[in-house]
Amino acid sequence: MMATTHALVGLALVAPVAVVVPDVAAPLAAGAIVGGIAPDLDLFFVHRRTFHFPVLGAAPAAAAMIGAAVVSTPAVVGLAAFLTVAWFHAMTDVIGGGAGFDPWTNPIERAVFDHWHGRWIRPRRWIRYDGAPEDAALGAILAIPALVVFDGPVRPLVGLGLLCSVGYALVRRRLPSWIDE
Repeated sequence: MMATTHALVGLALVAPVAVVVPDVAAPLAAGAIVGGIAPDLDLFFVHRRTFHFPVLGAAPAAAAMIGAAVVSTPAVVGLAAFLTVAWFHAMTDVIGGGAGFDPWTNPIERAVFDHWHGRWIRPRRWIRYDGAPEDAALGAILAIPALVVFDGPVRPLVGLGLLCSVGYALVRRRLPSWIDE
């Protein structure tokens, strides 16, 4: 999935909490957006291995959620959102294609690395590749809760994310040929 889709997944996950506890909406949104994007910073290392923890990420996320329930300061709530959404990002990379640049011609059977078991989890390809039409559609659907629940700078960020998602989806299949030229 695209990083923007992961960020929108995160906002959709924290939106119900923001409705119930609106005082922490801003740190929830910030933590969710950064947590949705941060794992993909491993593009500069071993993508979907260095900063992706689909199994080991569960314990820190759970501890942070418990901590946020007990100590509901903005910093703790934001950290809980960050860790939970980063963990969810790693888990949901399994539903996509492999991490290859042109998965339609060179499919890779490595979706995300499971550090606990020391092996790669195979991709399920429900979303065929990052930037696939279904990826952009999922992002658009998941933007709805964020647009309804959050205000302030979150709405324009969601709009910018959707614009980037659709633009990327429109050119995604052409990128490998443009780069090879």
